[in-house]
Amino acid sequence: MTEFTLHGTLAADTVEAARWPLCRVLLAKDSRYPWLILVPQRAEMTEIHRLDPADQSQLMTEITRASRALETLHTPDKINVAALGNMVPQLHIHIVARFRTDAAWPGPIWGAHPPVPYAAAELDAALEALRQALN
Repeated sequence: MTEFTLHGTLAADTVEAARWPLCRVLLAKDSRYPWLILVPQRAEMTEIHRLDPADQSQLMTEITRASRALETLHTPDKINVAALGNMVPQLHIHIVARFRTDAAWPGPIWGAHPPVPYAAAELDAALEALRQALN
């Protein structure tokens, strides 16, 4: 059996915020949007329907937990949840807090604008607040 390895693109574009029973919880390095990415720690997994039933249930629990944390921290107008995988085949689920005032509203965030990196202190503060909300 192959061991789980985080895809290089996800590793480059995110910062790890937590490890849950199923998923790694990653913060996207785009300060425009409060944006988490959950990656089930299952080797070579590409699709939700290929997870075993217990993992599917756990994934839904973790999506809900992450969504609630973003709502608590940011009071968004909408939470978007998506599993695309067109560019990165490893199964990963985007959870994005959206606001009517954000740069891409009402369209999707993908490709709308180049990412705006966090300043170091801003990233540290975002991770600290996020970790508290996630726990």
